Amino acid sequence: MAALDAKASHVNSISNQIHQLRPKTGSSGHPVPQLNCLSWRLAVETNNIKDWKLVPLQCEGYVGHYMLGKQYREDCYNVVAAAIQYAKTLKIAKDSKDVWIFDIDETTLSNLPYYARSDVAFGAIKFNATKFDEWTREGKAPAVPGALYLYKALLSMGIKPVFITGTKEEFRQIRIANLKKVGYSSWIKLVLKGVNDTGSSVMYKSAKRAELVKDGYRIVGNIGDQWSDLLGDYVGQRTFKLPDPMYYIA
Repeated sequence: MAALDAKASHVNSISNQIHQLRPKTGSSGHPVPQLNCLSWRLAVETNNIKDWKLVPLQCEGYVGHYMLGKQYREDCYNVVAAAIQYAKTLKIAKDSKDVWIFDIDETTLSNLPYYARSDVAFGAIKFNATKFDEWTREGKAPAVPGALYLYKALLSMGIKPVFITGTKEEFRQIRIANLKKVGYSSWIKLVLKGVNDTGSSVMYKSAKRAELVKDGYRIVGNIGDQWSDLLGDYVGQRTFKLPDPMYYIA
């Protein structure tokens, strides 16, 4: 009996030293809600959940804490570090034709101040185009964590940036001012969505990338927060996905 007690004591001692690999369940055995929201975010980021319209209401708090917290920033920095490491392996020509595609919203400029508002609730409330346009007109979007560092690193390597965004053409001057205000000083092209640009985001961005290739540019990299930034035709030699669990664009 004494031997069994000693063995049990030893096992308990080891158990207390093991890091908890998952959140504990509630007192009645029900899963902690944030465990489900973490799984939802993983499925969203890996594009296993598609065409979703809203952040699940029960995940509003989880998404908010993620976007405002340290983890989101670390995730962005890890993507940027991988992109720079890849870029360093490239042999860049001297003809200024090697380009890197950047999306804007949640890729170079952050709309987090807007999405953190109570009437937006990190994407748990239905998107309001009028309110979002009003926010865009303010031209106050900060840089996405790590994105400006990537931009400057690529420029230093001789890789030219191209911005392709779903932002409407009417906001061109506001976007230019906002980009320059936070540190994006130059680019080869800034492509915004015109009134004749119809169809899905994948179709629109594929067409714009095709025009670049037709003009002799080589797309060596492509970074965006939406899968629609990275799918379709002429996506580039390699793509990089930044985290964004707040909305989905097909």
